[in-house]
Amino acid sequence: MRLRLAALACLPAMSALAQTAPVPPAASAEARLAAIGTAPSAARIEADIRKLVSFGTRHTLSDTRSDTRGIGAARRWVFEEFQRISKDCGGCLEVRYVSGTIAGEKRIPDPVEVVNVIAIQRGSSDPNRYVLMSGDIDSRVSDVMNATADAPGANDDASGVAGTLEAARILSKQKFAGSIVYAALSGEEQGLFGGKILAEHALKQGWRVEAVLNNDMIGNSRGLNGVNDNHSVRVFSDGTRVTETAEEARQRRFTGGEIDSPSRNLARYIARMSAYVPNLDVMMVYRLDRFGRGGHHRPFNDVGFPAVRVMETNEHYDRQHQDLRTEHGRVYGDTLDGVDFDYAARITALNAVSLAGMALAPPPPAQVGIEGAVTADTTLTWARPPAGQAGNLAGYKLYWRLTTEPQWSRSRYVGDVTQATLQNVVIDNYFFGVAAVAKDGSESPVVFPGAAGSFGAY
Repeated sequence: MRLRLAALACLPAMSALAQTAPVPPAASAEARLAAIGTAPSAARIEADIRKLVSFGTRHTLSDTRSDTRGIGAARRWVFEEFQRISKDCGGCLEVRYVSGTIAGEKRIPDPVEVVNVIAIQRGSSDPNRYVLMSGDIDSRVSDVMNATADAPGANDDASGVAGTLEAARILSKQKFAGSIVYAALSGEEQGLFGGKILAEHALKQGWRVEAVLNNDMIGNSRGLNGVNDNHSVRVFSDGTRVTETAEEARQRRFTGGEIDSPSRNLARYIARMSAYVPNLDVMMVYRLDRFGRGGHHRPFNDVGFPAVRVMETNEHYDRQHQDLRTEHGRVYGDTLDGVDFDYAARITALNAVSLAGMALAPPPPAQVGIEGAVTADTTLTWARPPAGQAGNLAGYKLYWRLTTEPQWSRSRYVGDVTQATLQNVVIDNYFFGVAAVAKDGSESPVVFPGAAGSFGAY
């Protein structure tokens, strides 16, 4: 959406500094989020990873008929596990397969049905707004086309699937305004096909996707570099929307936004939510993914959805995409002994509190605009969502930061209005944004003005 350039004189008067400051709602959601931040069980995550490893290989082209080996058995088990979780919450999850047939690709030359397993927890008041957590079912060895060799995939990416299942166990016990999707995706190693299938499904169904948290390898705390770190996690985010038009790019050159895409502000939101997870720091990485590599969040970015990759800070490359073997005393393979289950539980907690925070909050502000050139003041405007989407809305909060700061550092609650002016805050010196605030104090991600920052790219 384009910047709104109406003259200041045409805006109804509202100054965040000139009037009595509105009182923000009490942060009653904090205790709820803090409880979620310590809820994931390392033991349950370990049990799920061991079960996924027991299928021998989960290669996308592996056996689909066996009950004990191959990706077919693995995805049926995930489906049944989601059903068990749903039964425990009185049928609160809609469990389904979302699939598509892929053929004629370098890594899938012959027709193969790529099958994702998803569970949807419908929101109570805004069910067509979705936040999504995912992990990848499939695994591989050194030869990406070897569908028969043992490929335990304990960390890559049984850890992500186990974390997604655990988040479902925890969050399904509660109710949220927006919907949460828990997804186990297939076909990642063969070309990100499961993500492409689900992203297209979301578009066709008209989902308003607010966020995708792709968890790909969240269990390895000891890197090949010798560093042992189970207290930090990386969040990778794309800098500009890939769906940006030439005119939007031209406008961004003059207004900024290169580091304020919805995906990047989603990463900032996740970093802030780490306050609810003991002993975990977030390293925001300003890059789509690791250097020259890819992950299952990218297909969602490609269609305009905010999406990030959540993963361990230090990778151990001997445990990724390797045949099980020992050479010159060096052990290769993605086996159970390389997974730190407590670490995986901590990263799962980060996902869970982030999903909960967004699903509790109203939708992110839409049509955010900004003005203030050649004045001492900065004015932001935005659109209030339909009442049916935001019955829990209390008001809005302005955020700003120095252009060199990685995180939003200044804020002011301005109440239930659709515009506000920061007097004597010069537009040239800061980046600005707006977040929606719920009656329980929970907040949406911050939205940067204009098309560059819009969460409404869908």
